Amino acid sequence: MAKRYLIIKLRHHGDVLLITPVIAALKAREPDCVIDVVIYKETRDMLAAHPDIHHIHLIDRSWKKQGIKAQIGHEWALLKSVKQSRYDVVVCLADQWRAALLAKASGAAKRIGIAYPYRDGKMWRVCLTDVVPELDSHHHIVEQNLLALKPLGIEPTARVPLKMAYHADDWQQVEALLQAQGWQGEDYVVVHPGSRWFFKCWDDDKMTAVIQKLLNQGKTVVLSAAPDERELAMLQNIQSQLNVLTGRLLVMAGNMNLRQLGALIDHATLFIGVDSVPMHMAAATQTPGVALFGPTFIQRWRPWTDKASVVYAADFGDLPHPNSIDVNTKERYLSAIPVDAVWQAIEQQST
Repeated sequence: MAKRYLIIKLRHHGDVLLITPVIAALKAREPDCVIDVVIYKETRDMLAAHPDIHHIHLIDRSWKKQGIKAQIGHEWALLKSVKQSRYDVVVCLADQWRAALLAKASGAAKRIGIAYPYRDGKMWRVCLTDVVPELDSHHHIVEQNLLALKPLGIEPTARVPLKMAYHADDWQQVEALLQAQGWQGEDYVVVHPGSRWFFKCWDDDKMTAVIQKLLNQGKTVVLSAAPDERELAMLQNIQSQLNVLTGRLLVMAGNMNLRQLGALIDHATLFIGVDSVPMHMAAATQTPGVALFGPTFIQRWRPWTDKASVVYAADFGDLPHPNSIDVNTKERYLSAIPVDAVWQAIEQQST
């Protein structure tokens, strides 16, 4: 009988996309295995179209706002669904107690987790049958995720790629939106300047300068943004400074879901952006990319691909330690990056 696996990851969109190599590694060894996941509801689009996922258990963060009785009902339904699935193995890639307790309650004979220093005590070990060490920040998060498969005898020696899956009609809808703006099927470059955290963003005028150079070369540039007021305002500011005499400028801002954004990036010849979910999508679709980084653990979060150039602000000036950053600050820490450095990276990826 095929083994049944449950993978738990309760974090942001990019973090969820970065577990897809674990799915690939399991399927490579056991093609007939069944793989389910537990993720937050808002991250569902990252895995909704993945062909190797059998079922997605969703946790809605709004449960806790519905009153204690309703929340208990939701949690009990989730627990019941997990127990009834009779998993053989749970791979817990989350650091929350909720995830560890769910792993324990699943009844799986093998429950693997990570020995996070702030969690790794007697109770954590009761919930899990096997733990792997937490790797330091010089290792990529994908390496950490794949290490969790070591107790199963799975130790990939080659790079296991990410996978950003979407449906055929996702691309069809994107095509229609592009065509409505005059796109005629030519190659295009996607530029996504924003991030949910603005300290990760480059200066608007510098991003504008790069886009202008692309347009001056006759390129078609697609500007994209999340349906967030600040990101949309950033895009409008950049757009207002552009002089489109040659090339073509298309705007896809706030009118796509994440699967459609993945499809847009997949069909691009180049992606330009910052440390964000779309950057990881570009890596997952093997779209050549240029990624701008500020204060972060760059080895841990850089694009998981050989087809990306990274431009790191620390190479041009001092940066604060990543752990000291107030994520809600309006300060941008990528200002030291010169336009020429980004343009050089673009030329490198365009050859």
